[in-house]
Amino acid sequence: MMNKQQRMNTLALSAISLSALLSLSACSGDNNTAEEPPAVNEPTETTAVVEEAPVAEPEVVTPEPVVEAEPTETMEDAVVQEGAAVLASDAGAKLYETNCKVCHDSGLLDAPKYGDKAAWAPRLTKGIETLHMHSAKGFNKMPAQATDKVSEAQVYAAVDYMIAAVS
Repeated sequence: MMNKQQRMNTLALSAISLSALLSLSACSGDNNTAEEPPAVNEPTETTAVVEEAPVAEPEVVTPEPVVEAEPTETMEDAVVQEGAAVLASDAGAKLYETNCKVCHDSGLLDAPKYGDKAAWAPRLTKGIETLHMHSAKGFNKMPAQATDKVSEAQVYAAVDYMIAAVS
């Protein structure tokens, strides 16, 4: 049989466990439960209970389906599938005019000039994938061109546009 002190300890532990359970259920966002009145005849002896923090569930992100654009009849409105991104056929030319031209028209920071076959020749020997990567991520004096406003696919289109001028 349990003596009076053991019963009091068991009662205190039960009361604390019940309090912890109620406080956790109150934190769970379920506001439909009524509050419990405070326990009567609480024991004078207290027992410390260490609660573990709830484990956060990892957020599951499902990729959005890629919607392909319908082809149009004119060459000017044609679309090109580049990876998962759909780009207009003149996306490379547009990006060149707005961003790339600053350095590639004047040779700023040792950039090969647009249309200069001799300047582009050593770069072309590295391969198109390397040129794409260097332009998107940055290499030597060239800063990374893929940003939150410009996708890698757009940068690749601009590189392809400049390569087409020397091929």
